[in-house]
Amino acid sequence: MDVVIRHYKGASELIDELGRRSGEVEELIRGVPGFVSYHLVKTSDGGFSVSVYEDATGTQESVRRAAEYIRTNLSALSVSPPDVLQGESIVSFSA
Repeated sequence: MDVVIRHYKGASELIDELGRRSGEVEELIRGVPGFVSYHLVKTSDGGFSVSVYEDATGTQESVRRAAEYIRTNLSALSVSPPDVLQGESIVSFSA
């Protein structure tokens, strides 16, 4: 599996708005081939998302779609591009 983390520093307003638009976000992210899971996390200075896909093609496409969504739908918000970390999961477990 491949994982991508998008860290939006100083973007609390963006994270709040994505939370309000959770249905749109879910449709966008689930629509990427190879989808496994997604989490949007609010922090004291903004937030981050964690997306898991079956392979790097999915994570790369999710990064592209997320950027396009923000440009198209949330251009009124002043948002810097996120720090993006992407890589292959080597250990994975859940409840």
